[in-house]
Amino acid sequence: MSGFVDKPEPVQVPGLVHLHTGKVRELYQNEAGELVMVASDRTSAFDWVLPTDIPDKGRILTQLSLWWFDQLADVVPNHVISTEVPAGAPADWKGRTMVCRSLSMVPVECVARGYLTGSGLLEYDEHRTVCGLALPEGLVDGSELPAPIFTPATKAAVGEHDENVSYEEVARQVGAETAAQLRQTTLAVYGRGRDVARDRGIILADTKFEFGYDGDGTLVIGDEVLTPDSSRFWPADEWEPGHAQPSFDKQIIRDWLTSDASGWDRHSEQPPPPLPADVVARVRARYIEAYELLTGSTWQ
Repeated sequence: MSGFVDKPEPVQVPGLVHLHTGKVRELYQNEAGELVMVASDRTSAFDWVLPTDIPDKGRILTQLSLWWFDQLADVVPNHVISTEVPAGAPADWKGRTMVCRSLSMVPVECVARGYLTGSGLLEYDEHRTVCGLALPEGLVDGSELPAPIFTPATKAAVGEHDENVSYEEVARQVGAETAAQLRQTTLAVYGRGRDVARDRGIILADTKFEFGYDGDGTLVIGDEVLTPDSSRFWPADEWEPGHAQPSFDKQIIRDWLTSDASGWDRHSEQPPPPLPADVVARVRARYIEAYELLTGSTWQ
């Protein structure tokens, strides 16, 4: 089993139609047909949306995405129209809301990897490939790849796991021209993000993007971008291939859930327990640290 431990009821706002509850975001449509994305403080692990929020997480993800959209403006257009909170919405939406263009989304998770870890490492250890792409011998957990690679995945519903697929399968699903454009743009965005992060002492190990087409047929990046939820960020001064790297993502949560302290068996049908206060505080501090290192701004 997986999914929401406690699925929230969406807030009803005059003039907005609620469309979807995601792992982190609530999606609405306003009367102009624009999408209103609101990032909650929810967090997920092992395909479960946990019963414990991380305070300020939604604002951190939103503000970091907005900062990255500015850094990437000359690489790919984005979907953001404004950050104005709709009339009648809760005051808590301030700082976590993006009003966006409606796009025809491509049903592919566009993943770029510059380092070997996670599901890519599992496939490499068995086949010396990642998403069917052959890689050289001798790589270990945390190794930098000879060049960044595009390793797409299918988009899964809440409670289900994304599945890595080959480039050829993406081309079959969305067409050769779209697949080529997705690969080229994904690697270009990763390259910019990698270089910006590197200048700030952070390794961008891998990341995932979502793209869609606007009414003019232009490929546009949407959702969030280069956040600790969608990316693996590692401290550059602690990078040491051969084992799992310290990271700026929710690894702290995964480590606690799989420890004896949690008392939870991830392979059982029982939902995960609430997070203890010290884990919540450590995760929040890690997200803030990533924001401050990347943007050079103090989190307010």
